[in-house]
Amino acid sequence: MNDDSKEKKTLSLKTPVKVGRAGDVKKKIFQRDDSGHLRVVSPGALQQQRQEGRQNLTDQERASRVKILARAAQSNDFGKTDKEFIKGLEAKEQSRKLEESQKEVELKKSQEERRRIAEEDRKRREAEARRKFEQTAKQAGISDEVAVEPSTMTSVAGSMQRPGGVPAKKGRGGRDSNRFQKRRGNSFNKAKLILGDADSERQRSEASVRRARQKDRMKAMAQDTQEKVYREVILPETIMVGDLANRMSERLQDVIKKLMQMGIMATQQMIIDADTAELIIHELGHSVKRVAESDVENILKDEPAEDVALLKPRPPVVTVMGHVDHGKTSLLDALRATDVAAGEAGGITQHIGAALIHLKNGKAITFLDTPGHEAFTALRARGAIVTDIVVLVVAADDGIQAQTIEAIHHAKAANVPMVVAINKCDKPGADPDRVRQELLREQIVVEQLGGEVQSVEVSAKSKLNLEKLEEAILLQAEILDLKANPNTLARGVVIESKIEQGRGPVATVIVKKGTLNVGDIFVMGSSIGKVRALLDDHGKPIKHATPGTPAEVLGLQALSEAGHDLVVLENESKAREIADYRLRKKKESDMAKMRRGTMEQMFANIKSGAQKNLPLIVKTDVQGSLEALLAAFDKMGTAEVKAQVLHAAVGPITESDVALASSSGGIIIGFNVRAGANARQNAKRDSVDIRYYSIIYQAIDDLKNLLSGLLAPEEREDYLGVLDIREVFKITGSGMIAGCMVEEGQVKRGASVRLLRDNVVIYEGKLRQLKRFKEDVREVGVGYECGVQLERFEDIKVGDKVECFEIKTIARSL
Repeated sequence: MNDDSKEKKTLSLKTPVKVGRAGDVKKKIFQRDDSGHLRVVSPGALQQQRQEGRQNLTDQERASRVKILARAAQSNDFGKTDKEFIKGLEAKEQSRKLEESQKEVELKKSQEERRRIAEEDRKRREAEARRKFEQTAKQAGISDEVAVEPSTMTSVAGSMQRPGGVPAKKGRGGRDSNRFQKRRGNSFNKAKLILGDADSERQRSEASVRRARQKDRMKAMAQDTQEKVYREVILPETIMVGDLANRMSERLQDVIKKLMQMGIMATQQMIIDADTAELIIHELGHSVKRVAESDVENILKDEPAEDVALLKPRPPVVTVMGHVDHGKTSLLDALRATDVAAGEAGGITQHIGAALIHLKNGKAITFLDTPGHEAFTALRARGAIVTDIVVLVVAADDGIQAQTIEAIHHAKAANVPMVVAINKCDKPGADPDRVRQELLREQIVVEQLGGEVQSVEVSAKSKLNLEKLEEAILLQAEILDLKANPNTLARGVVIESKIEQGRGPVATVIVKKGTLNVGDIFVMGSSIGKVRALLDDHGKPIKHATPGTPAEVLGLQALSEAGHDLVVLENESKAREIADYRLRKKKESDMAKMRRGTMEQMFANIKSGAQKNLPLIVKTDVQGSLEALLAAFDKMGTAEVKAQVLHAAVGPITESDVALASSSGGIIIGFNVRAGANARQNAKRDSVDIRYYSIIYQAIDDLKNLLSGLLAPEEREDYLGVLDIREVFKITGSGMIAGCMVEEGQVKRGASVRLLRDNVVIYEGKLRQLKRFKEDVREVGVGYECGVQLERFEDIKVGDKVECFEIKTIARSL
């Protein structure tokens, strides 16, 4: 066969062949013509040949081709979306898991069935062996002392089935082990009467049978005495696997096996949750007693019942509430004949205060003064909770205001009786009746209008009707019948806390029951302490504080938040355990808030672009002011800008605060506190901005202005006019120039423009040139002709419209 015939076999006449090296950009396509010679075919000619071949198909070939393509399209999953494909995979996975679980259940049932059948077969064989043994022993006349247990005679009975009673051979190579027979010789054995004659090979001796019987009896007794003990397992919120096994008295391997059956690959040191542990305990047959870490606080909740005979009257705790600048502090000053308002910045109370006033009739009243500014909502709410009576101060010349309504809502929420003090009645324009009418809108009906709420017209400046106000308070206290047992462990409420130089953490407390003495061990929030000293509202040391008495407590280990309870305990270890639990829960809560804030911040940044944060370090003198500032700063945040408080605490500004502000690029806000000498030097060196405030609304306004500066300016489009293109000229060296007529408004050079063609925007950019005749002009008014050139755009046609506008930047504010 020649080379030409080989080539014809390998290549058909119409088969195109691509020839070229790997990596060539273009490859030649060869095809044999009718004469058998190779020729180069272009891709276009090859495509045309294929098209002609498809056109020359018969109807039957074309129909079969369509069917094949249809089946191929049905077999593919091109119509499915990614979600449908994923759902299909999940459905298959779920069906697979369901089949596996069913197979496991069936396998478990089959194993249990085989185990039951094997147990029944074993019992049947033992009964058969026992019956045969008893029958043979009866025939041989063997006494009961030689009787063998069925379990020990199973193998013996099996050996009897061999011909001649010959036992099975043992040992390697088929050698039988008759060492005991050689040692004892031909001693007489009664068991031979059962198993064979005396001359046959030796079987088990009587002593061996007796020992086996005694061993089985001891084993049975041990099983009877070692029955499984089911326990009540005390289960905390989390437990280690090894500890769980010890509490149940179960083997560690059994517990780990149960966990592995549940799909948990556990180890001895692994910690599991209470729900998983409870399932394991029930699986092993034990009972569960769930306990929580919070059970350590049960000693604080379980208060013993009070003996009525031991209760004694106590002073009422009265909270003075109302709108800002309505004279609350001035009224309290007039009642206790001191000038506290002069020491407040701007005449506005910035924190809560307490005072015990002794009256001429020998009775006493404890007053709490709350701030009236809108930012101190938390302080007013706390004052309403710890109080017995609320004195609502309303200015006669101002009437009901926003914080007055808020104070009414707090008093109603706490279910506390109210006494209305209409202040500033001596001022011109005062109208107490108008105040009483306005109170009706808030469902407060005073006695003068037929209601039950007492109202007294007073004046803090002229000390008008102060005695009537005291009588109204005492009357309301007499109705409430306020009593407490002073001869028990003290319990109180923290109304304010702060850090004082030389004293450390100090808390203002009102004792609700019992007597607080110097040296008592107490729990206050997440900290414990021992009372080192007690001070009254005038700063004088006292030895004890009775129910209803305010006192400043020194001896805290850490600063406690306002609103926490103070509880005196006899056992210091119990107090420390409670404090450690609360501190641990507080840290977990703070970590959760940080993680939540981080996630929220991340999603906000993704949604609204790059969010701008203003880092802040806030230091205040008391806890109440810190709460108010943080609440106000949090309300200012938007989706674009936000105040991010990196650190907030009570106390002076320290060097660490300056270092934190320097590293984060933030500012420091000091409210009624100052920075030390070293902190000021570091702040000056690192260019850290420290801002001092003594009035809360000034701090809020300044921060609002700072956040407004971070807002991106608003861009507004200012419409100018419309041009109608009448003619288009092409100038060498300049490009396309449009001859236009100003139809509306005016056109300015450098303005932004849009080119409209059939009311569709095809270009948006700048106006490069504006001419009138041959002169450049700044603007052209309506009704005039002009020539314009667009920036970097030449596709201009007659009849297009050009809109002119300007972009104005407007500063934004919160």
